[in-house]
Amino acid sequence: MARYTGPKSRIARKFGEAIFGADKVLSKRNYPPGQHGNSRRRKTSEYGIMLAEKQKAKYTYGVLEKQFRNMFEKAASHSGITGEVLLQSLECRLDNVVYRLGIAPTRAAARQLVNHKHITVDGQVVNIASYSVKPGQIIAVREKSKSLEVIADSLAGFNHSKYAWMEWDEATKSGKMLHKPERADIPENIKEQLIVELYSKN
Repeated sequence: MARYTGPKSRIARKFGEAIFGADKVLSKRNYPPGQHGNSRRRKTSEYGIMLAEKQKAKYTYGVLEKQFRNMFEKAASHSGITGEVLLQSLECRLDNVVYRLGIAPTRAAARQLVNHKHITVDGQVVNIASYSVKPGQIIAVREKSKSLEVIADSLAGFNHSKYAWMEWDEATKSGKMLHKPERADIPENIKEQLIVELYSKN
């Protein structure tokens, strides 16, 4: 499956945020990468700001350009606020739901668990990270995968009450999407309206 495989610390420094999860490099070098990263830079244009916001969203959720644009076009065709519908779609991806449930420490790790058939949806193995989870569906760790160290370590001490749109059953190592998240439920620092404005210019 196509995904970003480049240097993650450079991307985190570019946006000044740990968008791939905890990144120690930000505490040491909290400025953009490159020869002139720690010096004053030219003011970014309005278009550049909008483009950067789209790039940040893509890297955060691990979605490549073509897939991201397709998701935007679907969001634009739905009723509701386009930017919020787009974020909802990204949040409902199976890899993201696995991450939000605490089954994996990062979205990249969640994607790997899904790809390697460690995750089930309503009792059936699903190995497509972009699968769109619907309200009422049960996301669980496959029985033979419950002893995996990466899953056990991730779930240890995880606060499952922080996402009101999902519930977790510790006994069965499964979670349920109660409803699609509202914008207030999504903690990502993404200005989705800038993404909408960017695509409206193209």
